[in-house]
Amino acid sequence: MEIRKIRGAIEAILFSSGDPVSLDRIAQVLELDKATAEKLAQSAMDQFNVDDGGLRIVRLGNNYQMCTNHEYAELIRQALDLRRNTPLSQAGMEVLAIVAYNQPVTKAFVDQVRGVDCSGVIGSLTAKGLLEEKGRLELPGRPLLYGTTPDFLRCMGLSSLDELPRLPESDSDTERGEHSQD
Repeated sequence: MEIRKIRGAIEAILFSSGDPVSLDRIAQVLELDKATAEKLAQSAMDQFNVDDGGLRIVRLGNNYQMCTNHEYAELIRQALDLRRNTPLSQAGMEVLAIVAYNQPVTKAFVDQVRGVDCSGVIGSLTAKGLLEEKGRLELPGRPLLYGTTPDFLRCMGLSSLDELPRLPESDSDTERGEHSQD
């Protein structure tokens, strides 16, 4: 299959899915090695994402997804009679930050960092598709582990967790760094 057709096939797969599609799945379906599939997916993304286009292809970690251009969000809401998304609470943003920077984490870890019970917030973020269960910890009681989802990356405008801003160094980190240079 020629390159132009492969890019078109990638666009068709992403449009039809609606959900993120893994690079491995794209490579498998198009019978390509992963490196070639990645280059062609990136090429399709670059060619598709024109400034005033209504649709975009975004990379979410090792997945690709087709979505609308955020510039047209209000018009889409009006046309489809969608309610405006309610912004996340301060508690929701704090829990997302704790999980994003430390994942996978238990509810007990989040509770300890915040100093309050976070069951309701974690449940709400899970229901919104921003957090998901990532397994269980091998400790008595086998507590659930939580991590972020591809929807979290999409909503935050990130391609991967590597794009999260660096955390500021604490005073104790700075002091340790100064002592190690002596």
